[in-house]
Formats: sequence, structure tokens, C-alpha cells
Amino acid sequence: MVTVEDVRRLALALPRTEEHLIRDRVKFRIGRIVYLALSRDEEELGFAFPREERADLVAAEPGKFSLPGAGDLRHNWAHARMAALEEGELAELVTEAWRMCVPARVAREHLEPGSPGAPGGGGAPRGAQAGAGSTARGQAPTTS
Repeated sequence: MVTVEDVRRLALALPRTEEHLIRDRVKFRIGRIVYLALSRDEEELGFAFPREERADLVAAEPGKFSLPGAGDLRHNWAHARMAALEEGELAELVTEAWRMCVPARVAREHLEPGSPGAPGGGGAPRGAQAGAGSTARGQAPTTS
């Protein structure tokens, strides 16, 4: 079982993340984009997750994951029961949700410090890497 403090520790360690209290709910966001949200009772965690993959996620573990309410089905979002999550699973959910919301360069620099384009990583100059226009996991890079 994971706690709100586990979520907070993992989220605030990620670049550009800010914690906010909105309508009595703790939310973590990058700029105006929310990528994690705790329910008011802090028993459920909403997280950014690709729409195309969430039905499979819920079908695989319905006791752990659920779909968002009808009003949020259009968003890249899913829910998890905090009591059912292990810390390793939480770390993966938080990191992947964050990665969907930050520029690809920021994610790459944080997750792969020696990658091309990262400080001291060598390789192509910033903006010249393949997929530099991609901003979220699962989106195709923009082409000219």
C-alpha cells in the first residue's frame, strides 16, 4: 500500500512539478497540465494515461485500476486504488504520467542523463534530434 507522502515524494522529485490544492484535492501539475490528482479521501489516485491503453489496463487488473467518470473519458486519464498499489508500481505510474506532460527533451534529460541533447551528452544540438517536436508519449513527432 502506498501513501500520499509516497506520491508527493515521487512527484516533487520530477522537474517542473508543482503541488496545488484545488477544491480540497491535492494535484500535481506542470504549468496548467494536471498529471496526478488524489481523491478528497486520498484513497484513489487519478493519473495521466494514454486513452488507447487504459481499457487494457483496467481489464488486466480491475481491482486496482478503473476508468475515470463519464465527464473525463475524453481525457488521457485513469484511476488507481492507493491501497492496491505497490511502491514500484506507483513510481512507474507517476513517472509515466509526468513524461506524458513534459517536453520530450526534459523527460529525456531527466531519465537518461547521458542521452544526446542532454547537458554533457554530446550528439545533435537541441532541436535537431529526431522527434524533437514530440511532447507526449505516444504522440508522433511533428514533421515539416
